[in-house]
Amino acid sequence: MRKEIRFAGFGGQGIILAAHIAGKAAAVYEGKEAVLTQSYGPEARGGASAAEVALDDEFIDYPLISQPDVTAILSQEAYDKYGGQAKEGSIIILEKDLVDSPLKGKNVHRVPCTRLAEELGRRIVANIVMLGAFTAVAGLISKESMLEAVRTTVPAKTIDLNVKAFEAGYEYAQRQGEAS
Repeated sequence: MRKEIRFAGFGGQGIILAAHIAGKAAAVYEGKEAVLTQSYGPEARGGASAAEVALDDEFIDYPLISQPDVTAILSQEAYDKYGGQAKEGSIIILEKDLVDSPLKGKNVHRVPCTRLAEELGRRIVANIVMLGAFTAVAGLISKESMLEAVRTTVPAKTIDLNVKAFEAGYEYAQRQGEAS
């Protein structure tokens, strides 16, 4: 069954890398079909950017995303641009400290990705924190496959940090799910 995922934020947050890792986890480690598309403005750093992944058990004949089943957003500008495009009842993951949104409900998850990354000593892994939260709440790709994709994609000297970042996001989202 086709699932559409949109990761969005501002240029420099690693949005495209996060989507690449999710697509790799699904395609390489779970045998699914996956297609990645990306968009960002000419101001590659700072402007809103999005990366989208279509997943399916069968061949994907149309790669573009119209109404995502899961949307993960790391910046206010990206929320303003892409937040309203999610389908009714879809899963939405928002950067708790950077995105102001009136959205409520059990399908809306607020995760302090940047703060959790800073607690690990490197703000740059906020995208991987978000990927961990995405994995915990979306249930589309297994934790093991995502971790393997993280390990085989990031630079070797950053593997431990990225695995810790993934686990921080995963555990935070699980705790929030249990609390609600």
